[in-house]
Amino acid sequence: HSKFKELQRPFQSGPEVTKACLTCHTEAAKQIHQTQHWKWEYVNPGTGQTLGKRHVINNFCTSVSSNYKSCASCHIGYGLDDKFDFASQENVDCLVCHDATGKYKKPGGFSGHPVTKDTEFPPGSGKIVRGIDLQAIAQKVGKTRRETCGTCHFYGGGGDAVKHGDLDSSLDRPDKALDVHMDAEGNNFTCATCHKTEGHQVPGSRYAPTAMDKGDAHLRGKADSTNPATCQACHGQTPHGMAKLNDHTDKVACQTCHIPAFARGDMPTKMSWDWSTAGKRDAKGKPLVITNDDGHVTYNGIKGDFVLEENVRPEYMWFNGSVKYTLMGDDIDKSRQPIAINTFEGGPNDGKSLIWPVKLFRGKQPFDPVNRTLVVTHLAGEDDTAYWKNMDWEKAIAAGMAAVGKPFSGKVDFVETVAMWPITHMVAPKEKALACNECHARGGRLDKIEGIYIPGRGGNRLVDTLGWLASAAILAGVLVHGLIRFVNRKH
Repeated sequence: HSKFKELQRPFQSGPEVTKACLTCHTEAAKQIHQTQHWKWEYVNPGTGQTLGKRHVINNFCTSVSSNYKSCASCHIGYGLDDKFDFASQENVDCLVCHDATGKYKKPGGFSGHPVTKDTEFPPGSGKIVRGIDLQAIAQKVGKTRRETCGTCHFYGGGGDAVKHGDLDSSLDRPDKALDVHMDAEGNNFTCATCHKTEGHQVPGSRYAPTAMDKGDAHLRGKADSTNPATCQACHGQTPHGMAKLNDHTDKVACQTCHIPAFARGDMPTKMSWDWSTAGKRDAKGKPLVITNDDGHVTYNGIKGDFVLEENVRPEYMWFNGSVKYTLMGDDIDKSRQPIAINTFEGGPNDGKSLIWPVKLFRGKQPFDPVNRTLVVTHLAGEDDTAYWKNMDWEKAIAAGMAAVGKPFSGKVDFVETVAMWPITHMVAPKEKALACNECHARGGRLDKIEGIYIPGRGGNRLVDTLGWLASAAILAGVLVHGLIRFVNRKH
């Protein structure tokens, strides 16, 4: 690209770069316009719910609505706000996914625009955001990498490792122990190896994930426009040398045994976030900040209390790929806490579910006790209604709800919530997979799973004993058969 005439000039803005890109890549922006990454919107065909970042309420920063200037740093466009032109081709950000220099930045507060000259921000703060050279970056674009995808997905929820638990900056260059597929010195998978993209459509969605592969993925051998490659796409339905282990694949997701813990890359993930304790100030009147012995923030006056953990053992549940969300305007009954931000559906008898590892993220967030709804809070901004500026809940929620055209009673209370995230990255080497007794034991990992008999966990010792004897007999038979064949070959 450094030799292309279209890139032999300085660029003052992101849209100028995109305009140059489109002279060759004439269909790229039109393709981008059809993606969830662009729309931040997804209509679930199963539930009928309109989802996506522009619509859901979460229990991290609660909502992108009314906070676009900050949240747009992770949008694949320029200038995202309430009046954004989703039909504009020049508003598509090519560099955010294709930067190969590691120098491309979209700082918070600029609605998704890069800064091309040194700028004081916030105004009057004395803090300088350094400008970047868009010409140099545009001349060195390339394929997507773990780092480019990770620019947003590793830092979702407000910081490194905050949201998912199995995605953080330790996956930039992981070793085999952290992820056997993305091992930088081994298989070196990129995100696109499994999320195989066609026409800029990146398969895979937390709103409608693939929970069970019916067995045809290994015939396709790749992802399609809606589904990422599953484990079975490469390994098939009988990946183990031992038949008894293969008997598990119709009820247990591969991830359950092969991801024994998440947040294993020396980056702690947030496990809970309590907004109700926000508002404390230090002796100088600034928002109070408290860190732990490792330097990680456990309390921030503008956000509240956090619980951070590493090497976290997942929770386990039946999951069939259907996810239902509590949306803005849904009735909230505080007596039924915690309120499920989203619910993974499934059960042992629907023929669609597997036992999956899950991160449960617990929060305590503002809601309107009169209208009985979760609320949009205006958090980020330099105006007096932004909570991170004034630490005034009533003002911030009034502004947030007005931005989305929803009623607010003026009263603020807090409600406990829980959100679910499937664990599917940080796959450990096979020798680190779960041992049998971690599940086949009383009080084991699957102790709370209902609707299935698990030998060693249940109360029927006679059935367990007979099962183990049968397994031993089968093993003995195999050994004897092998010995007979060996002796026959000798003679």
